[in-house]
Amino acid sequence: MQVALPELDSAATINFHREISVDDFEAFCAENPSLRAELSAQGEITIMPPAGGDSSYQNADLTMQLTAWAKADRRGKSFESSVAFVLPSGAILSPDASWVSNQKVQPLSPAQRRRFLRLTPDLIVEVRSPSDRRPILELKMAEWIASGVPLAWLIDGEAKTVTIYRPTAPPQTLAGIQELAADGLTEGFVLDLTDIWAGL
Repeated sequence: MQVALPELDSAATINFHREISVDDFEAFCAENPSLRAELSAQGEITIMPPAGGDSSYQNADLTMQLTAWAKADRRGKSFESSVAFVLPSGAILSPDASWVSNQKVQPLSPAQRRRFLRLTPDLIVEVRSPSDRRPILELKMAEWIASGVPLAWLIDGEAKTVTIYRPTAPPQTLAGIQELAADGLTEGFVLDLTDIWAGL
């Protein structure tokens, strides 16, 4: 089903009042390729507006750093914001950047790799844009952690804060730091925040 939406300055939600399967959602995305969409566990489709210049630049810098580290480290694969992960709850979410260990990627068949990935990433990072409402983002971060993501970062470039989410501890917000070191499966990755804070 194709949808026509007015110009968005914040996320819009569509509820078809019926169960939406992974196949249904993949078909919806294929028919609406210009939309960046996610599916909640409750079957609601959220359409995100395009990113502004600062947010896009920050996300590009983040993705570049994570990809460079992943290529050198070789224990897993990095992904940018257009990937979609099918989570155990039924939600289908797309983080701004993510990393998945080779142990999770390698068992997937070529056909499975071409579709939305039915796995839980090992690191996800979200970059807050001006159109993102903080409470909604926090719910999304909680969904990632509840789905088994061991480490998740929420970067707010405007406030110059990073909130760290883990399954074993309450969220921790750090302000004004210049770098952020990962741990666990992604130990060794250190995100340089200098250009992210500077923006365009």
